[in-house]
Amino acid sequence: MATPAFEELVETFEFLDDWEDRYRHVIEMGKAFSAMDEALKVPTLKVEGCASQVWLVPQLENERFTFQGASDAMIVQGLIAVLYDLYNGLALSDVKNVNAKEELARLGLDEHLSSQRSNGLRAMITRLHESAQNLAN
Repeated sequence: MATPAFEELVETFEFLDDWEDRYRHVIEMGKAFSAMDEALKVPTLKVEGCASQVWLVPQLENERFTFQGASDAMIVQGLIAVLYDLYNGLALSDVKNVNAKEELARLGLDEHLSSQRSNGLRAMITRLHESAQNLAN
């Protein structure tokens, strides 16, 4: 289950020939991702388990899941943008049904991220799933 925005991203990645092009695209996505208010970069919103500093602010907007996010690392900011494409606009009940590992594998990210980045990505996914559950209660 992927959003139309994520399906579009998968199509884009299919046209990019090598990992360096994909890597650059992820960084560009991060640069284009909406900036998060600095006041939200507080310890309670920080994601533990990431090598870089990461903050996620999950929200419910018109009965749909969305979030703001920020990182101090360009590639991680791009990964936040990728996760945004994966989850933004889903019903809260659908967030937990997203097999993020399987969906992200379609982009080839699992093959090229360092173990630290992979751990951080899993931590972000866990935080988003937990937050959606909390918003549903």
